[in-house]
Amino acid sequence: MNNEKIIELRGKILKGIELSFEKLVLAKQKNNGQFVYSKDDKIIFVKASELVK
Repeated sequence: MNNEKIIELRGKILKGIELSFEKLVLAKQKNNGQFVYSKDDKIIFVKASELVK
């Protein structure tokens, strides 16, 4: 596989991940959901409504 195809494939994969996350955020917003992250050994809760672009 040459470098151009690798770059193109990487771009498509990243775009797909971005679209999937946007769909997830929209679904969580409709249900007043939240995301849970771990940062520096602490649990962080983030409401989906706070993730508006």
